[in-house]
Amino acid sequence: MYVDSHCHLSFPELRARLDAIRADMACAGVDRALCICTTLEEFGDVHALAREHANFWCSVGVHPDTENLAEPTVEDLLERARLAKVVAIGETGLDYYRLEGRSREAMAWQRERFRVHIRAALAARLPLVIHTRSASDDTIAILREEGGRDAGGVFHCFTESMDTAEAALDLGFHISFSGIITFKSAQDLREVARHVPLERCLIETDSPYLAPVPFRGKVNTPAYVPYVAKQLAAIKGIGVEAVAAATSANFERLFLAPRQT
Repeated sequence: MYVDSHCHLSFPELRARLDAIRADMACAGVDRALCICTTLEEFGDVHALAREHANFWCSVGVHPDTENLAEPTVEDLLERARLAKVVAIGETGLDYYRLEGRSREAMAWQRERFRVHIRAALAARLPLVIHTRSASDDTIAILREEGGRDAGGVFHCFTESMDTAEAALDLGFHISFSGIITFKSAQDLREVARHVPLERCLIETDSPYLAPVPFRGKVNTPAYVPYVAKQLAAIKGIGVEAVAAATSANFERLFLAPRQT
């Protein structure tokens, strides 16, 4: 019934209790999940999850915050993207939130990494999973410069402004909402969620992070994604079943439908 479009089940705190997590997912009606890759070193574990479980898929990418590990080339990403059950490139994007005293100019390496991912997505004909934090202008600009519209994809765990949402939608991207939309402090984000057309919405947990109310502060799992759906339904004034159906259909169309060559 529900799809968690972004989770990190390869992270140790979740992988160690995967059987229990999968049982909880089944009880909650969460029948599919996209397992997200954040480093090339992690990819083998992420891909194993997708290969071992019929209702899991995975991505390949290097998170913008990752430093001092393998730097991906287009061919590195394409080699892994050709494997079964790999359905997206990312997560990728820009994150200027933790500059640690560095200037925007000093983050050129991050912008070049983002461009590499976009080029790989275009070559592989796979959608992008975009992470952007405190860097929305550069994120949108690079997507435009690199032809990201032709790859498409999703801005995951969206926390940016209405203007950024509009720009992402204009580029043909989906927008995914996490447990953050249940937080008391997230009224501005709920207004963005109200504005985004249902046919362009996805829901996610970003687990093990950002557990929704009433589990805030606890380890998040895909079993909690119905709480995100419930909040999105309340925001839009529709039934939660409609949100579940629409976001599941959006997931299938974006990640699972064959791409035309």
